[in-house]
Amino acid sequence: MRLIGDEGEQLGIVPIQEALRISRERGYDLVEVAPSATPPVCRVMDFGKYKYQMSKKHSARKTADLKEVKIRPQITEHDLQLKVKNMRRFLDEGDKAKVTMFFRGREIIRPEMGMKVFEKVLELLPGKYTIEQQPRLEGNHITMVVAPSSK
Repeated sequence: MRLIGDEGEQLGIVPIQEALRISRERGYDLVEVAPSATPPVCRVMDFGKYKYQMSKKHSARKTADLKEVKIRPQITEHDLQLKVKNMRRFLDEGDKAKVTMFFRGREIIRPEMGMKVFEKVLELLPGKYTIEQQPRLEGNHITMVVAPSSK
């Protein structure tokens, strides 16, 4: 088998017994890293430390949450800027932002007013985002999903 040392150096092709002896002398484990290679590749390493580092790496990943912002068709300019500021914060944190506009009563007969508000939202957002779902009317509300752009 091909043996790689604990510092990453190549120790050459050695028999299994010799590899086990070397790993015991150094106080580490003998781990098979490429069993399908010819000859198989093993590494002298501290396997417990390796598993700990892998668990830390996986726990450090952040999943993108979906944060919702609710608006109305008759929203004032200042309130809209506040909602866009919150959306910008969500996007900077790596989360997606879902914008939902609810219509009450007779407001539903003028969905184009709602679409104008969505256009204004897109104008106020900075350029570092992607629209995952275009604004579309579903029943008595319009939804749009905005995601941070991949870096």
